[in-house]
Amino acid sequence: MATYDVNPAAVAHARRLIDGRQYVLDSDWGQVQPRAEDENAYLERHSWDDYGAWHLGLTEGANDGTKARYAFVYGDLRRVHRSGLIACVYRASEWRHKAVELAAHDLLQRLDQMAGID
Repeated sequence: MATYDVNPAAVAHARRLIDGRQYVLDSDWGQVQPRAEDENAYLERHSWDDYGAWHLGLTEGANDGTKARYAFVYGDLRRVHRSGLIACVYRASEWRHKAVELAAHDLLQRLDQMAGID
């Protein structure tokens, strides 16, 4: 099983988006999460660092500049999705990636507070 480090650039990016109210509260993550075609189109116009900022996990041992390096996407490459953060919490906790789970949980709490969700 792969192991992951938390991506500090992604955490900072998500915080900026949340603080700027660039989020979606209600979405079906299975329908809105980026597909391979979406990611490829994004990479044609953006850097790998920009792409990586949408992923809370960095795959240990994977090469930089590859999709395999990044895991736990939390948004649609434009906005944070609450459902995406929930998916990250769930997947990370399911596979015991505690640091990623906690980072996603903290972001979810920040989003909920910003949105006035009690």
